[in-house]
Amino acid sequence: AGAETVKRAVQLDLASRFQESLVCYQEGIDLLLQVVKATTDEAKKHRYRQKISEFTFLSDGKYHKQIKIEENATGFGYEKLFHEYLTEIVSEVWVEDPYIRQVHQASRYLVNFLRFCEMLVKGPCKVKTIHLLTSYDEGSGRSQQMAALGEIKQSLSNYGVTLDIDFSSSIHDREIRFNNGWMIKIGRGLDYFKKPQGRFSIGCCDFDLRPCHETTVDVFHTKHTKKM
Repeated sequence: AGAETVKRAVQLDLASRFQESLVCYQEGIDLLLQVVKATTDEAKKHRYRQKISEFTFLSDGKYHKQIKIEENATGFGYEKLFHEYLTEIVSEVWVEDPYIRQVHQASRYLVNFLRFCEMLVKGPCKVKTIHLLTSYDEGSGRSQQMAALGEIKQSLSNYGVTLDIDFSSSIHDREIRFNNGWMIKIGRGLDYFKKPQGRFSIGCCDFDLRPCHETTVDVFHTKHTKKM
């Protein structure tokens, strides 16, 4: 399966479909690494390691793409933005955002995080752990923040997903990382959607139809292979 995946990656590479080819290269490498771990034949291990080295060189392991979301643009719901990077091998996700709080502001930051979690639960990835690093809400909002995050944590556990929550008073940058090597930095974090015009207006429930604030999305990929 790993070799077939890499063959597909080479085909995509030749077709200048670089982003898709990088995803296939990475999945193929990960599959071959699993084979190496399970193989006791040293000669086979050596051959597999040579192939992995070749594929790692081909993929280069470096990638950067920038997406400009214009003011009032639509069509940038979480599924549309992240689906290319949420491959089946993704099992662990890291979210760093200082504003997963602000319960007093119509709970939108917490609701956005909840919707992001819903996307992960739907797949096609098999996420088992989500790590959240955020900051404490101020004053009386802290108890509401903790209650809301606790409810999300409990709800995720019903789907076999563990939510680990840590807090930092110095966190500033916002980024999302997947354990297949992809990292996404959004200037406004998960809160790049505008407030809907009303509770029953188009775009209130479907983020693909919700106008956005202007922001920049930077997508990176770094080598995610381990030494054998």
